[in-house]
This record gives sequence, structure tokens and C-alpha cells, in this order.
Amino acid sequence: MYKKMMVPVDLAHVDKLDKALTTALDLAKHYSLPVCYVGVTETAPSPVAHTPEEYGQKLEQFAREHGGNQGLEVSSKVYISHDPARDLYKILTHAADETGADLVVMASHVPGLPEHVFTSNAGYVASHADVSVFVIR
Repeated sequence: MYKKMMVPVDLAHVDKLDKALTTALDLAKHYSLPVCYVGVTETAPSPVAHTPEEYGQKLEQFAREHGGNQGLEVSSKVYISHDPARDLYKILTHAADETGADLVVMASHVPGLPEHVFTSNAGYVASHADVSVFVIR
């Protein structure tokens, strides 16, 4: 059915991704899918990592611990942005193509007033990606 799954991960908010990560693992096991965990960071130091290289190492470790411990084939890919908040939806749409994923499983947030005017990142990816997108709220 599916060949590869992409799971966007915000390492600064992993505690809020439990439902999406659990769903992704369940689907990956069910369909024997390789999983690519994707993260977006900036070049400036952040609370998560001082450099993009350190961020990449942390994302790779997360992928091994989260999916690799479940016996899944996992990989990770970091994208660098000067303004992740502004560019996230475009980067994730591009990443779905670049990673070869045909399924994206990603978390969303509970919509509020701004989402009635501006689309959410998950909504944008679901609307613009050429692959199936499962948005978990």
C-alpha cells in the first residue's frame, strides 16, 4: 500500500507529539514501512541545539530511539531555515517529495481564530503535498 512514511518532528515539543508519533509507529509496523523523521531548525543556537549539526545528531538519536527500537527501518533528515515559523509548511511539502515518502503522518494543534484566517502548517501540507497526509489532532 505505502512505501515510505515521513514524520515531521519538533524536538522542542516532542512531549506534545505523543498521539501523532504513536499513530505513525502503529502504521509503520502494520505496513512494514521505513520511516523518515524530518526536523526543521535554524542556524542560530536554540534551546534544542547550538548548531544544525547538533540538531541533526539529536534528531538521528530520536529516530533510533523512537522507531529503531521498534525494529523499524528509520532515517532522519534535517532542513535548515532562516525563519522556520514562516517557512515550515513549504519545507515539509518539499521534504515529502525529497524523502520519497508517499505518506506523511503529522501532528496539528487545536485550531483557534488565526487558523480561520491563515492555514495551519498541517493544513497546508495536506492541501499541497502530492502524497497522502494524515493529520493527527
